[in-house]
Amino acid sequence: MVFNFRIVSDEVDNFKREIQIDSEMTFLDLKNIICESVGYDKNAMSSFFLCDNNWEKEREITFEDMGSDADQDVYLMDESILSDFIEDEGQRLMFTFDYMTDRSFYIEMKEMITGKSLKDPLCTLSRGTAPSQTIDLDEFDAAADAKAAAAADADLDEDFYGSDGYNDDEFEGFDELNME
Repeated sequence: MVFNFRIVSDEVDNFKREIQIDSEMTFLDLKNIICESVGYDKNAMSSFFLCDNNWEKEREITFEDMGSDADQDVYLMDESILSDFIEDEGQRLMFTFDYMTDRSFYIEMKEMITGKSLKDPLCTLSRGTAPSQTIDLDEFDAAADAKAAAAADADLDEDFYGSDGYNDDEFEGFDELNME
């Protein structure tokens, strides 16, 4: 079976990627094709998070074990098979690529293609320029201050900036762009 993932960013409006990957591959394989599609260093610390429908993080699948709590299960990317964790279309994930500033891509599993397999994962849609993999902390703080000021000006509640929520409309409109 092949999984078709759609990836967007809350930092860059026109950024979108679509990845097809065999369901029996690992999260490390998924990480590698994402990094290839955006030009990121594959060896940087990162994690996937399985999320609920409101983008709340539920389970972490990490690049390497950083000595976590003994009573907490640790799932490593190179040992975790996609099909063991992803069961349905619509499954949401976050891929945190910058731990220092908690920056992530939002991922949704859009389609399960049964009766098909892939030897290597593919990036089937690449639109827009990805945000830089790392960001200067002073630049990040300035951007955070600007967003907080804009939120205050718009009379939004103070939790607006930095929430784990994401606008679902960003996942719409791919059908006419599908480049299988």
